[in-house]
Amino acid sequence: VRKGDKYVINGQKCFITNGAIADLLSVYAYTDPEKRAKGMSVFAVEKGMPGLSYGKNENKMGMRGSINSELIFENLEVPEENLIGQEGDGFPNMMKVLDSSRMFAASQAVGLAQGAIDEVVAYAKQRIQFGRPIAQLQAIQFMISDMVAATEAARLLTYQAARHLDKANAKEIPKFCAIAKCFASDTAMKVTTDAVQVMGGYGYMKDFPVERMMRDAKLIQIYTGTNQIMRVVAGRSILAD
Repeated sequence: VRKGDKYVINGQKCFITNGAIADLLSVYAYTDPEKRAKGMSVFAVEKGMPGLSYGKNENKMGMRGSINSELIFENLEVPEENLIGQEGDGFPNMMKVLDSSRMFAASQAVGLAQGAIDEVVAYAKQRIQFGRPIAQLQAIQFMISDMVAATEAARLLTYQAARHLDKANAKEIPKFCAIAKCFASDTAMKVTTDAVQVMGGYGYMKDFPVERMMRDAKLIQIYTGTNQIMRVVAGRSILAD
């Protein structure tokens, strides 16, 4: 709500990564709710502003290297100079941020999958079973081959999404970022789960990092838009013409 030369923000938002420790926040809020998406604007909100407080930090299954917090806005007054762009610029800005964040999520997923492969290859070469390293067992070779093939495909899709972002190819960006995020995170979930399986009981123990990688991979299927939503975004883009 506009109040003279300021905007007054009320509301709350959960699951904000590093929200409680960030010095500067980009806050999306409706300046004209009747216009729906076209009435959304974005503001720069600084830590310590009166009216900004924090709820609980979530106890997550994975991705425990970052915190996720609830942000609470109670009559938070933001100077008009903290408006980013113009009123109504919020939704297009948000879509651009989401597209790029999906490409970064895909990159994160590829890194997780590759890390799991590195761990499981090293383990398979030194783990002796039936008198020989399990790397010599065809069943293990099949699993690891599939893990590598899927990860390389995810890597190339992620490069493709990054290429469209670099070229500012507005028509292709939403589609390829959604596809890359969806495929790469599904791949990371499958690869890390298979890594735990190959390593057996040791894979399930915290002595090795693959159990953490499996927990971390799950979140990438959820944030920046669930993979079900990614399929909707991609499908609409593909069928738009």
